[in-house]
Amino acid sequence: MEYVFVAITVLLGAGLTFFSGFGLGTLMLPVFSFFFPLPVAVGATAIVHLANNLFKFGLVYRNIHFPTLVRFGFPAVIFSAFGAYFLGFIGNIEALHSYSIADKNVEITLLKVVIGSLMVFFAWFDLDPRFSNLKIKSKWMPIGGILSGFFGGISGHQGAFRSAFLNKSGLTKEAYIGTSNAIALWIDLARLFVYYETFNFSVLRNNSSLLVIGIVFAFFGTYFGKKLVEKVTMKGIQRIVGGMLLVIGALFIAGWL
Repeated sequence: MEYVFVAITVLLGAGLTFFSGFGLGTLMLPVFSFFFPLPVAVGATAIVHLANNLFKFGLVYRNIHFPTLVRFGFPAVIFSAFGAYFLGFIGNIEALHSYSIADKNVEITLLKVVIGSLMVFFAWFDLDPRFSNLKIKSKWMPIGGILSGFFGGISGHQGAFRSAFLNKSGLTKEAYIGTSNAIALWIDLARLFVYYETFNFSVLRNNSSLLVIGIVFAFFGTYFGKKLVEKVTMKGIQRIVGGMLLVIGALFIAGWL
């Protein structure tokens, strides 16, 4: 039953990225958190995200704008490693508080508070129209790389800052897609190296079939999602998914997930 649940949710999540404006990793992290400890769930999401980015890279790599890749991508890679180490650090801190509701013991940990807060913040960042009109000068591109990389290393939430900065870089649509994909690929590789060195991934190896299902159905969701729409964002679905992410983030903060 858990395989069916993962397959359906990943398929829908990958397809919804074309409608909602939210990234695949943002939508998949809550799914994997049901099956793995939260740090491992972040790593499992990163593996699927990497596989999906490798698939896209083969399609768009010819359009990479290398000066932007260097200015944004190098700081992003370095700080994604810092973010990944920070994830390992807060993951080892004891529970901040525990309580019981209806015979259920709930622990509030710093890791859950951080991950939940980031989900709430980035859902709000994507939904608030004031941020969609944010104008950032190209000279701040390395700062964008630092922010995108660091938060990507912590929880995988790298896309919002990357889009905010690259959208103002004057790139063509094709160059934007190719460069953004290459940066995301770099960040995934850097953070996964740290995750593998920091966390116990044996539980992931013992449930590798869930990971394989996630990768396969993420490809299907991406393929069919792209076939179904010409526009990337549909406001109604974006608000629904954003509202769900706000609730899920709040549940993380409260210790329920």
